Amino acid sequence: MSQDTPKIRLKGLRKAFGPKQVLDGVDLDIRAGHSMVILGGSGSGKSVTLKCILGLIPPDEGLIEIDGRDVSRLSRAEREAVNDRIGMLFQNGALFDSLPVWENVCFKLLAQRRISRAKARDKAAEVLAQVGLASSVGDLSPAELSGGMQKRVGLARAIAAEPDIIFFDEPTTGLDPIMGAVIDGLIVDCVKRLGATAVSITHDMASARRIGDDAAMIHRGQIIWRGAAASLGETGNAMVDQFARGEREGPIQMELRK
Repeated sequence: MSQDTPKIRLKGLRKAFGPKQVLDGVDLDIRAGHSMVILGGSGSGKSVTLKCILGLIPPDEGLIEIDGRDVSRLSRAEREAVNDRIGMLFQNGALFDSLPVWENVCFKLLAQRRISRAKARDKAAEVLAQVGLASSVGDLSPAELSGGMQKRVGLARAIAAEPDIIFFDEPTTGLDPIMGAVIDGLIVDCVKRLGATAVSITHDMASARRIGDDAAMIHRGQIIWRGAAASLGETGNAMVDQFARGEREGPIQMELRK
């Protein structure tokens, strides 16, 4: 892969569910080793875009490249090898209630027999320390954790296998502003430590500015703007600035069902 090749490239991505066209020609390049934040209102296509990249939903049309390779042309084994290099922090943690924290953190490594159970405890303690949690947390069940601690454990699981691409789905949802800032700081530190490429979807503008190098906004299934995350709210694009500032009046009008 050349230095100029994007880590992830989306070109002409289209996806419909029945009569509803959710993605309508998404074009987006995501730079290797950088953090991209994808913004958009509910139903704009953010989550469907993420699921298409992950291979959970096949697009109707368009190209998805990872490291310059068209993923639609990969064999099943090759696609699984790509997915092995991807980590994911789910919106609501998605921890397994029946497993202690240490098994949650090392779930992927254990499932693929890449680590023994004895070594998994030490690995979990090491990764938990990277997200600011004591090794003793490893013996707790997810139900014993606060929302912020569950999010940290979810982050630990996302980075445990040392991925080179990490997806973050609404990483600050359900957290108070201070804990949201703490989680964002941990995300930035972990991504930099790994040298990973990060892709986040969020409604939280403060979070987007903290964790993003680049940002893109999707509206009605198309990317309508891309630029520096730090410029959000002052982009000069009326739709993006309205969304970033949370203004009621502007070119984006909420569609109300009658």
